[in-house]
Amino acid sequence: MRLSAMGDVAMTVPVLRAFVKQHPEVQLTVISRPFFKPFFDGIPNLTFFVFDDKERHKGFVGLLRLYKDLKKLDIDAFADLHNVLRSKVVRTLFALSGKKTAFVDKAREDKKALMRAENKIFKQLPTMFERHRKVFEELGFSVDLSNPTFPKKAVLSAEITDLIGENYQKLIGIAPFAQYKSKVYPLDLMQEVIAKLAENKEHTILLFGGGKKEIEILESLSKPFKNVINVAGKIKFQQELKLISNLDVMLSMDSGNAHIAAMLGVKVITLWGATHPYAGFLPFNQKIEEALVSDRTKFPLLPTSVYGNKIVPGYEDVMRTISPDKVVSSIQSQL
Repeated sequence: MRLSAMGDVAMTVPVLRAFVKQHPEVQLTVISRPFFKPFFDGIPNLTFFVFDDKERHKGFVGLLRLYKDLKKLDIDAFADLHNVLRSKVVRTLFALSGKKTAFVDKAREDKKALMRAENKIFKQLPTMFERHRKVFEELGFSVDLSNPTFPKKAVLSAEITDLIGENYQKLIGIAPFAQYKSKVYPLDLMQEVIAKLAENKEHTILLFGGGKKEIEILESLSKPFKNVINVAGKIKFQQELKLISNLDVMLSMDSGNAHIAAMLGVKVITLWGATHPYAGFLPFNQKIEEALVSDRTKFPLLPTSVYGNKIVPGYEDVMRTISPDKVVSSIQSQL
């Protein structure tokens, strides 16, 4: 399995957890970048194989080397949960050597039909979890996702408790950014959400993000409130995962943070702009009601993009149709 963006990788975790529980006789090897290793920590019968796209496994020759490296592991079957050019090359080499292979169906035509302006087919598509499950089914392994198990809340280090304090009663995470602007809730409305949540002194609100500019914005959002803390840039990624596992609820855009929280068993409220949960990216084990979408009566072309990278003129402010009060009440309903 060769995986890419953070959300893509996080979405495989619940399926792999279910797989190892239901097939304890099978040894899994996950192939991904070293950054993602902490996602898989603690999953039994699972080995993490580092995909080195900078040196050893770089380019076509590197993929041949990756195949040779993997062949030494005596692999019986290859599940491609990413289905991009690089994973296709390795998958094909395994298929040619007589191994069983299967790959995820990304349903590109169905997604195009959901996004197009004319003759839009507005219907719920299977989730990515369902699509990953089917890959294993093709290899002969049934996977039931209906009764998931999650890791226990991580024990927080002194470094984390020094940062967030020890007297919190309800921990609310907020990840206000996404890769594309069309998926980001307007900053002034997010300020309103934070201010309303901060009124309750039992709430400790933690702000997540990354990158210099984002950290500056998060600092300015947290400054007016004693119980709002920016954790971005202050702890390592592995510690961030431990902290997220302790949240009572996470508010996130349609982004990687939503999938990270969901894979750890945390309740997630998601906000959707140009994108829509019908494309299959609703976080794991969350209800569709917990996905707050922009108003399709005012903006009938929604959704306009699978990933949020497509801008439609006049649709820049669709997320203003999601009221801060609605966001706050959705969070409170989970506490």
